Amino acid sequence: MAEGPTVINTGGGGGGGTTAVAIILALVVIVGLLLVTGIVDIRGGGGGKDINVKIDAPAAAPTAPASPVPSEPAPAGPAAPANGG
Repeated sequence: MAEGPTVINTGGGGGGGTTAVAIILALVVIVGLLLVTGIVDIRGGGGGKDINVKIDAPAAAPTAPASPVPSEPAPAGPAAPANGG
């Protein structure tokens, strides 16, 4: 008795090669857009720009405390009843 042919189901898609090419093409397009828009600058360096980052800090003057510290504790008020009423 003869057996029939063996059928291998490949899923009907383009396979992994088409997906890989599509991903690489998408990455190339994204990198190209980033370079054209100026978000990514591959020329490097600061372009010879002199950026002044010197900041003059204001002089700190000594300050007095916001409120004087009491020398004695405040007097205690009458005690509350133990039963709450």
